[in-house]
Amino acid sequence: MNDYSMMLSYNNRTEVIEFPVLPESIEIPEPGSSKTFEISNLGEINVFKGLKLREISFESFFPANWFPGASVTERELFEPKHYVEAIQKWRKATPPMEFVFAGSTLDLNMLVTIEKFTWSEDGGAVGDIKFQITFKEYRPYAARKVQVQTTSGSKTVVMNKNNSAPARPDTRVKPKTYTLVAGDNLWKVAQKVLGDGSKYKQIQTLNGIKDSELKKLPVGKVLKLP
Repeated sequence: MNDYSMMLSYNNRTEVIEFPVLPESIEIPEPGSSKTFEISNLGEINVFKGLKLREISFESFFPANWFPGASVTERELFEPKHYVEAIQKWRKATPPMEFVFAGSTLDLNMLVTIEKFTWSEDGGAVGDIKFQITFKEYRPYAARKVQVQTTSGSKTVVMNKNNSAPARPDTRVKPKTYTLVAGDNLWKVAQKVLGDGSKYKQIQTLNGIKDSELKKLPVGKVLKLP
C-alpha cells in the first residue's frame, strides 16, 4: 500500500474522506501579485503585494473495487457514490474544507474551497467513477474597524492594539475524542486531528498507551484528544 495519503475534511475534521487512489500528478501554480512601475530618474521598480490564492488541481478515480495500488486498505474503501456525495455536500456548505497531502517532501495542509468538481462513470471499468477537482486556497478574514476622517469632522471607531482585524471567532465544533477505524495508527490520527503526525506522542501520553501497544490498537477504541 502507498505511504502517501491525501485527505479532505469538513467541520474541523469531524467528517473526513481519504482519496483512495492518488493522482499521477498535482498541479499547484503559485501566482504572485507584484506590479512594476516606471519611476522618473529611478527606472523600473517592483512593488510586492503578496501572493495570490493558490489553486490545486488533479484528476483520479473512485474505484468500485479495492486493488493493490489503492492508497487505502480494503476496509477503508467506500463505494464511489460515498465520495461524490460528500464532496457535493461540502462544496455547498460553510465553513471551508481542509485539504491535507502527507507523506512526501511536499506536505500540504491548507483551508480550501472547491472551485470545480466534475465526474463521470468510467466505461472501461464498470462502477468506477472518474473525476476532476480544483481547490482554491481560502484565507480567513474579518471586517476591520478604521479611523474615518470626513469634511464634517472625524469619526472615532475602536481598533485592537495591533491596528489589525480582530480575530474571527471559531464556531466550528471541535471533537474531544476520536474513534479508531481499520488502518489507523497514532501518527495517522495526529495528522488528521492535530494537523501534524509528529504530535502522536501527545495522544499516546494523554491516553496512557504504552509503546508496546502502538502496533496493536483495537478498532473502535475511543481516544481522548489534546
